Amino acid sequence: MKLLRYGPVGQEKPGMLDADGKLRDLAGTVDDIAGETLSPAGLAKLKALDPASLPLVSGTPRIGPCVGRVGKFIAVGLNYSDHAAETGAKVPEEPILFMKATSSIVGPNDTVVIPRKSVKTDWEVELAIVIGRRAKYVDEADALKHVAGYCVVNDVSEREFQAERGGQWTKGKSADTFGPMGPWLVTPDEIADVQALDMFLDVSGRRRQTGTTRTMIFGVRFLVHYISQFMTLHPGDVITTGTPPGVGLGIKPVPVFLKPGDDMRLGIQGLGEQRQKVVASD
Repeated sequence: MKLLRYGPVGQEKPGMLDADGKLRDLAGTVDDIAGETLSPAGLAKLKALDPASLPLVSGTPRIGPCVGRVGKFIAVGLNYSDHAAETGAKVPEEPILFMKATSSIVGPNDTVVIPRKSVKTDWEVELAIVIGRRAKYVDEADALKHVAGYCVVNDVSEREFQAERGGQWTKGKSADTFGPMGPWLVTPDEIADVQALDMFLDVSGRRRQTGTTRTMIFGVRFLVHYISQFMTLHPGDVITTGTPPGVGLGIKPVPVFLKPGDDMRLGIQGLGEQRQKVVASD
């Protein structure tokens, strides 16, 4: 299934794409694509529906973040071997974890705002895991049983805030609009191999990132297992899993960063595409 949320900011309704790619309304069935709706029982209920029996949504409404009421927005740093190489970083022995503020989450095509005093706002196409079942001290062999689905995240990052202002990475990762999510949450049954998905990101028509989840250092199964050793994961928690090479920080000889007027287009095989305009903060 491809599940999504549509409508004005803060008033999103749940929806589903049918086999023809048409948007169907789920508001009469569930209150949101969030929480227990993402549990195995909740997804089974949705899968049993005949999409043709659901109301057809007319027009072209705004597409919101594909998961509502996200409890934790967890991110993994330097998780692609080729990205670690371009930044000159040592390949980590264990996953590098940090948090993005949930207030950074926006829809996949919403505007990205460069924060005040930013000089190094960057892009990162990433595969995100959406948790569907409570996970605590999960064995690696059982980890995928706790996954409701996958989606695209643009882990927008301010590199100066992240690396040059002291403390943790969170301050460079959490500005408003720094977490475009969606367009869809795609359930695992539609993904043949989550560790073999092509990824791309363009900035103003120029291809900047080309990658594949094959080069992830720590795969989806291990990440769910690993993170559950440090915190309990709940339905609706999101883990964004790192980016392939081609970020602005890694461009030689001079790094390139986002500027007002740029636009980003990015996507992952089977998970859809995003597109964002870039503007300056007011």
